[in-house]
Amino acid sequence: MLQFIFLQAGPGGSPLIGMLFPLLIIVVFYFFLIRPQVKRQKEQQKFINELREGMEVVTNAGIIGKVTRIDDNIVRLLIDEKTYMRVLKQTITGEFKG
Repeated sequence: MLQFIFLQAGPGGSPLIGMLFPLLIIVVFYFFLIRPQVKRQKEQQKFINELREGMEVVTNAGIIGKVTRIDDNIVRLLIDEKTYMRVLKQTITGEFKG
């Protein structure tokens, strides 16, 4: 069908028809790639802003721990008995459900 449209445009055809396919590609990229990524980033930022002590979380590296203290951009996690780790807030990917 698209080939038929381009064949009809020809040398004397409308330039709007020639721009239809690239415009269609941009729209598809927006709805299937850009928009979902922006939505995930907003959800991640909302989760980080709502982070509180006592939550069990997972980091980018797969480390599971319990939040014991939050100091600005640094979070202290209890990963085992008497074993603490300090990580950046941005490295926490989600709440552990397991």
